[in-house]
Amino acid sequence: MKKLDPMRAAPITRRRPRAGSRHQPEQTRQAILNAAVGEFAAEGIAGARIDAIARTAGVNKALLYYYFKDKDALYGAVLEQVFGGLAQVVQAQLDRDLPPREKILAFAGAHFDYIAASPLFPRLVMREMMGAGRSYPPHIPTIVERYLKPTFAQVIAVMRQGIAAGEFRPVDPLQFVPSMVALNVFYFSSAPVMRLLTGKDPLASERIRTRRIAVLDFISAALFRAPQSEGGRP
Repeated sequence: MKKLDPMRAAPITRRRPRAGSRHQPEQTRQAILNAAVGEFAAEGIAGARIDAIARTAGVNKALLYYYFKDKDALYGAVLEQVFGGLAQVVQAQLDRDLPPREKILAFAGAHFDYIAASPLFPRLVMREMMGAGRSYPPHIPTIVERYLKPTFAQVIAVMRQGIAAGEFRPVDPLQFVPSMVALNVFYFSSAPVMRLLTGKDPLASERIRTRRIAVLDFISAALFRAPQSEGGRP
């Protein structure tokens, strides 16, 4: 029997990792998180179904539980992604060497853009805020300490700097900052109602651009002092 020359043996073909498997951990994990955002935003943690999340992500339940031990762990990971991503985006603007006026608008614009990129986030966030302290495991205290407090403190500092420099009206920063954030959050969370009220899609790209301009204009009008004339009068 003729021996097979090993130098002429057929080359070994390696199988490419299949999507939705343990061979692509980052892609699979992200697909699960993306699917979970939609389910949790629509149903909350109590009503969300793991079957629906797995189906949307294109994985089976066993694989989903391989990455996240239970529904609460998955919910916590979703909140970490949402708030962690937001903190990173706005922090980049707050760390810039800008005067208070430009920095506060850069912050508001970055906050708007982050939410506009995924309009489901406000619904998810508002559900969590309203449900804080209920019987299911609370995630908000961790999120507040890790992400919200540092950002909030830095925005307050910018506000006080602008007031001290005479660039901003002497508003109460503790009142103004939540109002500024609400301008963005409410628009996207109320999009279904706004569609009924106006007969137009508030999430259409053109209307989002218009809304962004309106938000920054509103903040400027509410916060910035009018420039002084040569005679010292506004």
